[in-house]
Amino acid sequence: MNRRVTHRVSATGRGLGYLLGSLCTAALAVFALPVLLVPGAARSWASWHRRRADRMLRAPRSGPVRLGAWRVLGWLCVSTVSGLAFGLVALLCAGNAVSTAVTVPLWWALPAGTRAGGFGAGVPLTGWGTALTLGTAQCAVFAALTCWLVPPLARLHARTCVALLAPSAAGELAQRVATLTETRADAVTAHGAELRRIERDLHDGTQARLVAIAVRLGVARESLDEDPHLAARLLAEAHESTEQAMVELRAVIRTMYPPILADRGLAGALAALGSRSAVETTLDVGELGRVPAAVEAAAYYTVAEALTNAAKHSRATRTAVRVARDGDRLTAWVSDDGVGGADEALGTGIAGIRHRVRALDGTVHLHSPGGGPTTITVSLPCGS
Repeated sequence: MNRRVTHRVSATGRGLGYLLGSLCTAALAVFALPVLLVPGAARSWASWHRRRADRMLRAPRSGPVRLGAWRVLGWLCVSTVSGLAFGLVALLCAGNAVSTAVTVPLWWALPAGTRAGGFGAGVPLTGWGTALTLGTAQCAVFAALTCWLVPPLARLHARTCVALLAPSAAGELAQRVATLTETRADAVTAHGAELRRIERDLHDGTQARLVAIAVRLGVARESLDEDPHLAARLLAEAHESTEQAMVELRAVIRTMYPPILADRGLAGALAALGSRSAVETTLDVGELGRVPAAVEAAAYYTVAEALTNAAKHSRATRTAVRVARDGDRLTAWVSDDGVGGADEALGTGIAGIRHRVRALDGTVHLHSPGGGPTTITVSLPCGS
């Protein structure tokens, strides 16, 4: 219950800030209209508003707006009118709630015969009882209206802004090509880094241990006739080192492709992850069909990292994992009931998930408002 209230208050605060900002920028646009009619200024203004809308919707940050002058002008008209209208509604609701809360304790300083305003208009303020009753009721009503109206109006304005400033078909194609070029470059870079890491792990760990085993076996062979006890001891050490080398080799292989995926498949591997998680986890895996190994590994590591974050950073008590396939897309959702407020810059592993998924031309969406819940959604192409 407390978490739900916190989420509602957080959403209202974000929406109120967004709409009041939209009201100010809409009023500024009315007075600065001649400046905004200049194409370069209009596009910069539109790009800034698109970023504001993306932040409001917690969507991935988009690039600069590259639209024709007429489309930008059309957005400017719609944004200005809706910004003024929605912003005034937010200002009216929140302003009345705040002004009532501030003035009620000061009713005694008002001139004699003063009557209440708002829906209590006409009632004379003759004592603390009347002032507190009317003031509390009016403040509660306007606060409820603020919580009820402001968040959906803010989302509506932001979605309208995003829709009107969406790139054209040619722009989407150019952006898609640029994204694919970047993800392919990321994939090549990640592949090279992965090969260097594997080489380093094998060279510093397994290879050094195998060399030591070979030396022990050579000495044991030389001393087998002259000192059987020494040979036996060296053979025992070589056997122990061989087992340790196998453990190290399995650890290296596990970072490349978890063996449990090959043994149990993605559903079985995720079930094992959930059973080992420090947080109570519910799992729902649909019919996945044949999934490429790289996609399975990316989905597995995403869920593993999300469950780790839920236990370490989010202070969650429950998590839910859902994996489904729709055509040629595999989608994984991980949600927890923690405190929210996940920040990629704080080293929570989200950046690593995003890098791994982007290398496969997938998408990552993180929704983590203050107070929770946190939901990470990963969509991966897996062929038809």
